[in-house]
Amino acid sequence: MNTEQQRDSDMITILHTNDLHSHFENMGILAAIADEYRQRCGDEHVLLLDIGDHMDRMAMETEGSSGGANVDILNMTGYDAITIGNNEGLTYTPEILNQTYAGIVSPVICSNVIEHETGAPPVWMEPYRIIEKGGWTIGLVGATAPYGDFYDILGWDVSEPLASLQPLIRQLRGQVDLLVLMSHLGLSTDQRLAERLPELDVILGGHSHHVLERPLQIGHTVVGAAGKFGHYMGYMSWQKDAHGNRPRLLDSGLVPTSPEMERSAEIEAAIVLHRQRAEERMSHAIAMLEQPLDINYEHESPLGNLLAQAVRRYTGAELSIVNSGQLLGPLPAGEISEALLHRLCPSPINPCLTLLKGSSIRQALEQSLLGEFTHKPIMGYGFRGKVLGGLCVDGMNVHVDWSRPPYERITSIKVGTEILDDQREYSVGSLDMFTFRIGYESLSESAGVTYMLSEFIRDLLRSELQTPGAVSSCAGARWFML
Repeated sequence: MNTEQQRDSDMITILHTNDLHSHFENMGILAAIADEYRQRCGDEHVLLLDIGDHMDRMAMETEGSSGGANVDILNMTGYDAITIGNNEGLTYTPEILNQTYAGIVSPVICSNVIEHETGAPPVWMEPYRIIEKGGWTIGLVGATAPYGDFYDILGWDVSEPLASLQPLIRQLRGQVDLLVLMSHLGLSTDQRLAERLPELDVILGGHSHHVLERPLQIGHTVVGAAGKFGHYMGYMSWQKDAHGNRPRLLDSGLVPTSPEMERSAEIEAAIVLHRQRAEERMSHAIAMLEQPLDINYEHESPLGNLLAQAVRRYTGAELSIVNSGQLLGPLPAGEISEALLHRLCPSPINPCLTLLKGSSIRQALEQSLLGEFTHKPIMGYGFRGKVLGGLCVDGMNVHVDWSRPPYERITSIKVGTEILDDQREYSVGSLDMFTFRIGYESLSESAGVTYMLSEFIRDLLRSELQTPGAVSSCAGARWFML
């Protein structure tokens, strides 16, 4: 297709990204790809969209700016619209998001979110937007994954998307040339929505990190997804139908990124500046250690115990159970900065209070003695470590005989001064990821869970480091090996 053809008013190209998760190292490349399309096709014939989870608090730039660095890069790259993912909606409070998105240039479109207090979307969010571009009238709707229990705590009602989207799509279909759903819902949900909402021309997906080298065609709807971390830029080129029928997809696919590709110098310079500012903001000392606190993924260690103490203290539970894989390294002696704590505990994991039977607790503790669990790689659900690691506990003592076979090695468990009762329910301070059957699955067998947002476990660690006597007590043994 030559430039003159592409610039005709019957042509439009949609570029789409999703699930960048603050991989700033690829944002300059994506910006350069977008600029190349604009130069080749004409700016008015290119629509650039992001499908959520652009932010991830694992990145220093994001953490040190409360997402402001991401908004700045979105603005500079020239996105025409974005939606939000769970990494935006669940890892920041609504108050922080109000401040963060106050400076965004493009519309933030999400059709299934309303605030409890107002009964309307947040002030920075729109349920839909009609965009005029390149002779096209384009309707945009959006939806994010409905983690209802979590959003309810934060003051939002995030509904199942179908009911929210149906009336909007019926309203928009007759007004637009192209109708696009920006979906941070996952591929399986996108496929169901394509079947249930045939009026949609396009579903651009995220959340499940699927790589669709060629989009799926489901009825009249085209479903695309561009992987994760900025490894790809998705594209779709559309042409209007001369007879007034729905538009025709001419070309589509993914542009892979690689470190040697051209980068936007402006974006790269902005990223460096945001990194420097974040490091400055997070350089202040939060604690001073006389001795280092080591971490071990197979056996008990002081830093793992400190995390377990912190979770038990915060939740007020009888006992606490956490995994050592949340901690990516030891804390050294000397000054502990906010930045160092962030690097060693980057996961956006929240504490929770759960009710577990003694038998479920025992099962998890036995599994913690097996290398297939302690060395198990884990991805997703907020976890940003490498391996699951062993279980760290507080409020209990566990006696182990290594000469016995697996699942029979624990000879005694005491909660306080009492022997663990397999049939009794205990209040346990734990981590939200366990409730999703991740890692130690018996820890999800709960009679009730209270999620505690929006403190992350590194926030609890900070408080524990500042609590008199906490560091000395974490050296005490909880596991006793024979």
